Amino acid sequence: MTSPEDKLLLGPLLRYVDETSASVWVETDGPGRVTVARGTASASASTFVVHDHHYALVELDGLAPGTAEPYSVTIDGDRVWPPVGSPFPDPVIATLEAGRPLHLAFGSCRTSVSHDEKGNRTHGVDALRAWALRVAGQVEAADPDDADLDPDRLPDLVLFLGDQVYADETTDAMREFIESRRDIEQPPWTELQDYEEYAHLYKLAWSDPANRWLLSTVPSAMIFDDHDIRDDWNTSMDWRREMEATSWWHGRIVAGLASYWVYQHLGNMSPAEREQDEVYAKVRAHRGDAEQDLGPFLDEFAARVDQEPQTYRWSYTRDFDTQARLVVVDSRAARKLDPDDRAMLDDDEAAWLDEQLRGDVDHLLVGTSLPFLLARGLHHLEAFSEALAQGAWGERGGRMGEKLRQLVDLEHWGAFQNSFQQVARQVMAVAAGERGRAPSTVTFLSGDVHHSYVSEARTTHGGPVLRSTVLQAVCSPIRNPLSRNMRFATAALSYGVAGPMGRLASKSAHVPDAPLTWTYAEGPWFDNNLAFLRLAGPSLRMWWVTGEVVDDHDRPRLAKVESYELDEDGNPPPREHFVSKVRRRVTRRAKDDSVRER
Repeated sequence: MTSPEDKLLLGPLLRYVDETSASVWVETDGPGRVTVARGTASASASTFVVHDHHYALVELDGLAPGTAEPYSVTIDGDRVWPPVGSPFPDPVIATLEAGRPLHLAFGSCRTSVSHDEKGNRTHGVDALRAWALRVAGQVEAADPDDADLDPDRLPDLVLFLGDQVYADETTDAMREFIESRRDIEQPPWTELQDYEEYAHLYKLAWSDPANRWLLSTVPSAMIFDDHDIRDDWNTSMDWRREMEATSWWHGRIVAGLASYWVYQHLGNMSPAEREQDEVYAKVRAHRGDAEQDLGPFLDEFAARVDQEPQTYRWSYTRDFDTQARLVVVDSRAARKLDPDDRAMLDDDEAAWLDEQLRGDVDHLLVGTSLPFLLARGLHHLEAFSEALAQGAWGERGGRMGEKLRQLVDLEHWGAFQNSFQQVARQVMAVAAGERGRAPSTVTFLSGDVHHSYVSEARTTHGGPVLRSTVLQAVCSPIRNPLSRNMRFATAALSYGVAGPMGRLASKSAHVPDAPLTWTYAEGPWFDNNLAFLRLAGPSLRMWWVTGEVVDDHDRPRLAKVESYELDEDGNPPPREHFVSKVRRRVTRRAKDDSVRER
């Protein structure tokens, strides 16, 4: 016998929340009308259908700023959330309030495996889940007196910066589902094939009770990276042509982008933005019509935007009064891959970003799944590989550059030098006060690289005087650690001779000098972790947390990995000797048997 709660297949996910409105996303087991009630406010929405899956996005309005109240979800009058007898606190919707210190969480790269001894041995402890258990009051912190491990209130937003799901590196549970539908000895083997498999992958990612509760009570925003579709997505034209020559790529990219719109992008938009969205217009027109499956429409949409990325924008912004502006950049789908005119962003996307990079806020935050400022040695190596691929050392060097690019994933901002130089100069103009009042900080928030760090940037000789502190903050992975050998290789590219050698290589290929120079302020470290950012006036504080198993694999305690802080005037702290810190980070957890060898 099924219970009313079985009507709710996935969610609720609390998505866009501002001072007076909130959006709640759900997936249901069939057509119905979904109602969200918070105090005296309530709103309802009928489901819409995509490839036989049913969804609803309920938009509450008229809420009071700076308030936090529990909410419930019903489907056709049956209460489905919170579950009866749940060990977790009631989910709440907390609205923003102008002038209140802003608190964000961010991170990337999370695989969905079990939270038992086996899962923790192969993939480490899920940092998101460890934080959820701590916030819910179910576990102790490693240091009960550390205020960072016992926040006085939940973050205003958690920003997921890519690889929310892995469509190519599937888990045992996902492979079991795939094998129940088709022959895994045939392409695309154990990788995802269609929308149905993506829907199951998202269910695996978001169904753990602790994480499900957390996502129901903390607003979230998201942007894809390559593994949401496939490793090295849009690395180069050669990569794309190789994929498009297969029998299965068209189905993958269509299913990946269509499901991304439903599961991730829909909730990124504000109510006003949804009103202008071409896909949501179709949803509104057919919401409640159980006979109208929007799957074919979304497939056509996804196929179009894959081939013509300038026809749809995945990037978005969030303004938090004058305290902060968050600009989240699509650094995957909007690339220009013409070997003679390569760019991280196409012309339309680049012009859009240029418009968003403005001052007149206390803090400008730029969310990009790929770090804008990599380790210096790796940045120079990427710039060198691009120059080779574009013929700096002739045709043979071009082939070598392309092979190198795909072999070691050299496809970050440094490997798109025109885009890097352009954005660097725009950021410098913001930081110099040439685009409105200079913010206290311009901070890039990123993931992807499976290690975390903070870098501080400054202009090279002859550049403008920067009134803002320019930072790169990386949090990766939430749960997908590097092997021990890869940790040491990454560290080697982070300091020592790798930087000068990479610089010499890029100079030999006539790569132009960067207008910025940067150094590590903290890191790198390699734990599974989740990062936090708190802004109050010109000050900024960031810290990273991880989960540690003490007695029970299912109930890890929360521990702090590192922190970084600007003082009340926005000034950075004094520095510890860098090389000693790097060696400590690399070796500190190398003995941890939970990190798998890959």
